[in-house]
Amino acid sequence: MTTTLSPSTPLTAIDRCDRCGAQAYVRVTLTAGGDLLFCGHHFREHEARIRPLASNVLDQTAELSSPSVPSTDDL
Repeated sequence: MTTTLSPSTPLTAIDRCDRCGAQAYVRVTLTAGGDLLFCGHHFREHEARIRPLASNVLDQTAELSSPSVPSTDDL
């Protein structure tokens, strides 16, 4: 699966891991063209093989450990 979004476009809940379908937190733009989307787990699993092929890596996995902002329903 590939996307046509630019590498600087933040990932959203709609973006899904190409490997398992979970929410994607990493976008790898390949030097040869195209993008791959990964959940944090699958990116860590394949990172050593993917980094040499990448022209850009957008890693938003820090959002996984960020505290969420409570909604008004949680107050």
